[in-house]
Amino acid sequence: MLKIYMRERMKVGEGVKQPMYRIVAVTGGQVQIELTHFRKFEIEQIAKDIGAEIVFLEPVPEEEKKKH
Repeated sequence: MLKIYMRERMKVGEGVKQPMYRIVAVTGGQVQIELTHFRKFEIEQIAKDIGAEIVFLEPVPEEEKKKH
């Protein structure tokens, strides 16, 4: 089964009309992706068309970021 892993972008300010999500990985098949930033409905439409499941990755807490 195809899975699309995505997360919210880090550097988008509030009120900014830019795509809010980034695809991190696609597993289970071949999908060619041309963009780096997406709107949520765009990813949902792609997933629907190719029969993929969307996996939303949780943001890393600030205290965990400093450990790496």
